[in-house]
Amino acid sequence: MSDLIATLPTVIADGILDRLTQQAQTIVDAREPGNAGSAFGADGTGDAASAGDSEPDRRGIDQVRADVFSDLLLAGAPALDPTATGDGQGSLGAIRAQVQVIVPALTLLGVDDGPADLVGRSPIDADTARCLAGNTHSWARVLTDPVEGTVLAVDRYRTPWPQRRFLRARDQHCRFPGCRRAAIRCEIDHTIDAAKGGPTALWNLAHLCQRHHSMKQFTRWKVRQLPGGVLEWTSPTGRIYREDAPAPPVAFTPASISTTAVDEPPPF
Repeated sequence: MSDLIATLPTVIADGILDRLTQQAQTIVDAREPGNAGSAFGADGTGDAASAGDSEPDRRGIDQVRADVFSDLLLAGAPALDPTATGDGQGSLGAIRAQVQVIVPALTLLGVDDGPADLVGRSPIDADTARCLAGNTHSWARVLTDPVEGTVLAVDRYRTPWPQRRFLRARDQHCRFPGCRRAAIRCEIDHTIDAAKGGPTALWNLAHLCQRHHSMKQFTRWKVRQLPGGVLEWTSPTGRIYREDAPAPPVAFTPASISTTAVDEPPPF
């Protein structure tokens, strides 16, 4: 076995890895249901695939990605595409790399040369960010807190990771009264539906488990969000239930400084 290493601009390297990952995941998803469960373990590894077609494909996601990498360099396209049907081409070749870059408005306008953020990787220089921005077909405005940098709102339906991280910390669990399903197992709901103009903003988002998310959408239960992440639920009978954002389980307070009085010397 050998290592093949290329030193590339960060954005290019991130795009290559993204495309390989998408293609490898497509191959894993196309496996027979009986083989999918044994594809890879928690550590992402698996047994090498045997040459015979009768053997189940047990390659891990990293092994599949390495094989796709070899196919692309040697053949110009994935040689074995499990999504192909008959003589038609499969979907692997159509997969393109995607990178996400956050560029400050002043940097984008050329007012300053502050760095941009290649999401999930590292900062990139202003010239590269402006070059990417000039050739993209997809934009999303991001409104952030000027002090803490928290993402407050975006122009997209899908919530970005900084917003999801904030909401998980705030909600902790499903925000339907009495439900304590952990936030990591819940869906993020737009209190005012996005289809009705509800923005992807912190004041319009909250975690709901799948059951209560569906109940909000398809039954007569109604909800509105008040300042501070408070949800006010109205039942079909008109009864109102208030669901406050849970208090953090751990709180830190400044340590008190103990002072000891010093005895004054006697007057004589």
